[in-house]
Amino acid sequence: MQAADLSNNETQRLTALHALNVLDTPADTAFVRITELACEVFDVPIALVSLIDEERQWFKAHSGLQISETNREISFCAHAVAANRPLIVEDTHNDPRFADNPLVLEQPHIRFYAGYPLCPSDDQLPIGTLCLIDKQPRTFTARDHRILHNLAKQVDELLRQHELKERLSRTAKQFEALFTKSATGKVRIDRMGNVIAINPFALNLLGYQAEEIVGQNAGILTFPKISKKYNDLISSHFSSYTNEKGVGRGREIALRHNNGHQIPVHLAVNAIHNDRQEFVEFLAILTDLSDINEAKHRVNRERRLLQVLHQGITDYQALMSGEQLWSFLMEALRELTDSDYALIGEVMPTNTTNTLKVHAITDLSWSDESRHLMEQLRSGDMMLTNPDSLLGRVFAHGDVVITDDVYRHAKRGGFPPGHPRIDNYLGAPIFSGDKLIGMFAIANSQQTLSHSLLHWLQPFTDTCALLINLYRQMAEREQVTMDLAAARDQAEQANRAKSEFLSSMSHELRTPLNAIIGFAQLLGKGRREPLSDKQKRQVGQIQKSGQHLLSLINEVLDLAKIESGHMALSIEPIALESVIEDACSTLEANIEAAGLVLQREPLAAPWQVAADYTRTKQVLLNLLSNAIKYNRPQGSIRIAVDQRGNDVCVRVTDAGHGIAPERQHELFEPFNRLDAEHGTIEGTGIGLAITRELVERMQGQIGVTSTPGQGATFWFTLPITEADALSESPLPRTLASAVPGQRHHLLYIEDNPTNQRLMEDIMEDFDQVRLQTVTSAELGLDLMRYSPPDLVLMDIHLPGMNGYQALDAIQKDTSLRHIPVVALSANAMERDRAHGLAAGFADYLTKPLDIDQLSATLSRHVSTDAIPRKAP
Repeated sequence: MQAADLSNNETQRLTALHALNVLDTPADTAFVRITELACEVFDVPIALVSLIDEERQWFKAHSGLQISETNREISFCAHAVAANRPLIVEDTHNDPRFADNPLVLEQPHIRFYAGYPLCPSDDQLPIGTLCLIDKQPRTFTARDHRILHNLAKQVDELLRQHELKERLSRTAKQFEALFTKSATGKVRIDRMGNVIAINPFALNLLGYQAEEIVGQNAGILTFPKISKKYNDLISSHFSSYTNEKGVGRGREIALRHNNGHQIPVHLAVNAIHNDRQEFVEFLAILTDLSDINEAKHRVNRERRLLQVLHQGITDYQALMSGEQLWSFLMEALRELTDSDYALIGEVMPTNTTNTLKVHAITDLSWSDESRHLMEQLRSGDMMLTNPDSLLGRVFAHGDVVITDDVYRHAKRGGFPPGHPRIDNYLGAPIFSGDKLIGMFAIANSQQTLSHSLLHWLQPFTDTCALLINLYRQMAEREQVTMDLAAARDQAEQANRAKSEFLSSMSHELRTPLNAIIGFAQLLGKGRREPLSDKQKRQVGQIQKSGQHLLSLINEVLDLAKIESGHMALSIEPIALESVIEDACSTLEANIEAAGLVLQREPLAAPWQVAADYTRTKQVLLNLLSNAIKYNRPQGSIRIAVDQRGNDVCVRVTDAGHGIAPERQHELFEPFNRLDAEHGTIEGTGIGLAITRELVERMQGQIGVTSTPGQGATFWFTLPITEADALSESPLPRTLASAVPGQRHHLLYIEDNPTNQRLMEDIMEDFDQVRLQTVTSAELGLDLMRYSPPDLVLMDIHLPGMNGYQALDAIQKDTSLRHIPVVALSANAMERDRAHGLAAGFADYLTKPLDIDQLSATLSRHVSTDAIPRKAP
């Protein structure tokens, strides 16, 4: 037996066969009639429609044969399919391919076979045969060929019709599934706008039964006010081709549920055409938007909630400054919960129970009296105190209260006549940890009041807790700020009183001191009538006492200036060795007069420090002066310098009696002289206090080490700097050092006769100065216009026009404004000097008058080479 070969396009052939969906289908009368007709026409016992599958041949029709399929290996038809041409075997016993075939040797004992290939597909691939079988050999004529060919083509057509029928059946089922089982609503509408069919989803969506809708106008699905509009619109689409452009466009509309409520849907209308492309019906597709709209609503609510929380926190300061925070939160709460009324309050604990301070409340007033009560609640003038009311259960006990029937609630209390109706109510406590700090409440909400709503509002509740705590902190801070401001005002007032007292004291003391020290200087320097040694000692004692009193005044003023922060320092690189040399030179005579020995250790390096030169010298002078005053007879003073990290340390050691360790901390207290005030050594008790303040202002430290009986070492540190010290400016030339020149006119405006006499005596030693004195600013101005002076010395406190007013008049007069005016006043506070220079004085001298300073000032403002003093 020879099995048939596989065709070259076997895979495509099998694909074409399977695409027909005919294998293993029930018997089909049309195919059976073809095989019966073949048996009758050709007078054969067996006729088959055989389809060659991958492993078998299956018979769609098998007249005269009981079996429905055989193995492909013994198939005669497989040979015809492989060759794709008719196969005629007139006698199988004479054909070696089939002589031993089981179908020949056994049933059905094939002796004759004629098979014609079936090719129903467009690509003419053979899928089987229409075959004839006889148990006797026979011949097959050309006429038989034609008849068999025509019958085979008829089978091809039946196969194509079967495939089309299957495809149409599948399509119908798909359309049926799309319509009846779709997850969207579908409504078929005829040309008159009546419903032809409606699917279960649409019925369930709209709450109808099919019999209630089918045959009715589609307008029944819309609300009455727009049903006619939609009916006319739908009808117009079917009445004219001109409306086809409106078909297929989707829109969102609200349909009417059977119970009357709205159902949001997306409506898309599609036109159904017949074979002539005419409208026959419309298919309306309804997509339920309820969930989408609800989701959008939830998203919008969440977004609004987040916006409220974000704005409440980020704009907290701005909202609080405008007193709008609580109103903002209350209105947001009303909007978020669709409520008519809302309240936000802060719980205020008392000795007995909690009360509620209302921060924001919706206006519930209905009369003048109720309006007044609302204003009292909003302003905080009235608290809510009833612990057993609907509000009280929340703010007094921390309960959550929810009711949909306020008037039947056990804790509702009474509503006065005219009170707006309250239907539902929710009151929620606001906790900070375990502490009840506030509450909010809503009423007449359009939403369902429940714990789920309260849970959704939890971020709002937490934010309110945060803001209440911030509000309390801000209130406490504002109170602290107010207290600090009051304390500051009180301190400033005390400071002003102190400054005014110091200024008044300075002025009142300096005025007589000006005469005492001034005349003492003149007597001591007198050249015409020299004093005897005894008189010089007496005059020197007068001058010494006056200078001591003046130094006391200056130190008090310095200490006040440092404590008030008004002392300006010029921090710059200075050579430490230079300032030590300067201080030692200043006190050299004092050290020698006291019989002491000054020992200065050479500096290990040319250190430069960042400090104020003048104040550093003042520190050294204070320490050296104390070392002189509190030393032993024939004692010594030693100055040593070394480096400590980034600082340099200066030590001043004396050989005095030392200081007890338990009292060393008192040294730097103002006016504390450690009982030395009872001895013969003069002092103010302020110097070390000033020294400590100066050192610390220059970023240094100061201290003392001492053992009783072995002297004391005072030390201070200053920061080292690598910058070069600024070059020292040359000292101004004084009148005594000036070279001869022309005679200058000096106008002195002073109302005190003693001060006038002192100035006249001073000026007697200067040949090149012509002094003219007047007692008032008015006289001075008249004299200046008549005979302009080269320089004006002016007292500040004058009868009538004071010194500042006179200066203003001079500056406004174009003929006088070029004349320099120097202030000479007993007002010696730093602020007095700064005020005077700012007002326009060329310089500011203080009383008691220093003659050398006066000489230098006159030379600076008149001429540096014109005013020599008389030779002795």
